[in-house]
Amino acid sequence: MIQDLHSHTYYSFCGGDRPEDVVETAIKAGIELLGISDHSYGIGCGRLDVAKSKSDDIYNGYENNLYRYFDHMNLIKEKYSKDIKIMRGIEITVPNLYNMRTALPESEDVSFFDYCLLESPNLIEDNDIFTLADRFGCPMGIAHTDMFAYIESLGFEPLSFFKVMAERGIFWEMNVNYDSVHCYREHAYVKKFFSSEKQQEIVRESGVRLSVGFDGHRFKDYRADRVKDACERITALGIKLAFDDLTK
Repeated sequence: MIQDLHSHTYYSFCGGDRPEDVVETAIKAGIELLGISDHSYGIGCGRLDVAKSKSDDIYNGYENNLYRYFDHMNLIKEKYSKDIKIMRGIEITVPNLYNMRTALPESEDVSFFDYCLLESPNLIEDNDIFTLADRFGCPMGIAHTDMFAYIESLGFEPLSFFKVMAERGIFWEMNVNYDSVHCYREHAYVKKFFSSEKQQEIVRESGVRLSVGFDGHRFKDYRADRVKDACERITALGIKLAFDDLTK
């Protein structure tokens, strides 16, 4: 199944598209499963000027905004259900962005989402992604991160760490963006993984699943060929994609 689990709409402050434009572009490109995963601060705070505020007011209305977003994505899912499978996701941002003190306000619940992406584990308190995954309560993916370098920085052995991720249902994203918003920069860790038989064997043996995300912010920049290529290469390596068990 060709899966893209990382896309943004106008709910993300750096996004600019209607959800319909994002979905229809994916359908025309032959994507079978599309995850819409807007930034948590964009969804929850609702306004850029508020999100940048150092006041506690940045959290006012956060919960209602999360539910409104989810309901909207559910309508989008139903609208296009005959043409594509839509997953309702959310990308949890790291604490230092927009003067926010936590990745997500402690009182907020995201367990009703189909999945969440963690923008980066590097700035999470105590580097404890496993406790964070339990707190979120839905499948979690680690986005645009060199996990081998991250695991090494913690002093752990990759195979054992990935095995725990697999047991806890945490997947690892291969981010294949190549667009104007990201200045046409590619992620070196993705290239390294696809050229490293050692890394591939560790991931395969651990049982951890991989996801693919274009991380699109403008539908006109979308490169479905990069998503398809990554999905097909991962499958050919005998590694499961994050939601291979789902069908339309």
